[in-house]
Amino acid sequence: MSIQEQQKIKKKYWSEAMRYMDNAKKCLENTEIDNNRYTDAKYVRMACGTAFSGLLKGLDGFLIIKGIDKPKGKIRKSIEFYQENLVKLDKKMLGNFIDAYQILHLYGYYDGFKNVNVIKEGFKNAKILIDKIKPSDKFETGKY
Repeated sequence: MSIQEQQKIKKKYWSEAMRYMDNAKKCLENTEIDNNRYTDAKYVRMACGTAFSGLLKGLDGFLIIKGIDKPKGKIRKSIEFYQENLVKLDKKMLGNFIDAYQILHLYGYYDGFKNVNVIKEGFKNAKILIDKIKPSDKFETGKY
């Protein structure tokens, strides 16, 4: 895959993932904070689910660039799919992924966990992973 093709994929997946993250942040603006806890679990759940979806979108772009396609015969990729591939490619990314999965998907989305610091940490881990495919400005301007 050429550098130009990689940059095109990065731009597409990164911008889409960031759109999800922006929407997730807007969801959190709909709930107040009282004593370091969000007051409405509904908006926390929506925000965490949206942020985790954005994270997966970013990881899809990363895996495509690395030459890894979705599993054959499956409609959906599983958490295990991402874990198995990240352990081969980048163990630090795997750690960020596991943290984001637990915080955003399990605690935030499923459980409605409302601790502000914990949710922010989940968003931080998601952003670290998404930024792995952030397009380079020098390629966007045509300066190779």
